[in-house]
Amino acid sequence: MLETILLVVSVLLIAIVLLQSNKASDSAQIITGGNESLFQNTKERGIELVISRLTLFLGIVFFIISFVLFIK
Repeated sequence: MLETILLVVSVLLIAIVLLQSNKASDSAQIITGGNESLFQNTKERGIELVISRLTLFLGIVFFIISFVLFIK
């Protein structure tokens, strides 16, 4: 039962991480420093905030279930 829940949470976590917006539009900009706004403190709004909080929630659930299965 817990293994099935862990599998579903894992798939959802992978999908939601892939949905997150890419903060660096090009990997070359990271190396050359072309994206100055990469590490600025910007507030997430709307769907980005929902996706970010859902990622945090799914990550916590994943680790809790994994820990319970490890102890069991």
